[in-house]
Amino acid sequence: MSSLLVIAGPPGSGKSTVSALVSARLSPSVLIRGDAFFRFLDQGAVPAWLPEANDQNEVVIRASGAAAGQFARGGYEAVFDGVLGPWWLPTFFEATELDELHYAVLLPSVERCVQNVATREGHSNDESATRHMHDQFLRAHIDTRHLLWDLLSSPEDTASELLSRYGRGLFNYGVRSN
Repeated sequence: MSSLLVIAGPPGSGKSTVSALVSARLSPSVLIRGDAFFRFLDQGAVPAWLPEANDQNEVVIRASGAAAGQFARGGYEAVFDGVLGPWWLPTFFEATELDELHYAVLLPSVERCVQNVATREGHSNDESATRHMHDQFLRAHIDTRHLLWDLLSSPEDTASELLSRYGRGLFNYGVRSN
């Protein structure tokens, strides 16, 4: 069995870029885009950051966790990229059915996230949602070993630092006893 590395953070934190670089350096690997699971929702979908989306979000989190766990159990180095706050991590972890996973949170300044979101194509560029989600990550109780606050000068450098910490087991989350 291989392992699962979750790269989380608010919108615009650089997750997608860094996750792609990390996945490209692992083999065999699979890159799981958490946002894709929200796009499966069709009629009646509620914006994920709204309080009334809680039940919907739980279903999506469980589905994405189950998929990520299946890839890891199938022998792939699974890299999950998503706005997976620590408030959803226990639900996601349970759905993976893994004994452990690795959880890293990219958390640059809110200004950097807002700037990144404003300049990207193909995604929502809702500044208020970005600020809201950034604030949620800031307020969350996240063990500092899971945090990358000051992203390095380039996404490649950030990916290298993340892989170094991952290789040393510094992002380990939740060991299940059998």
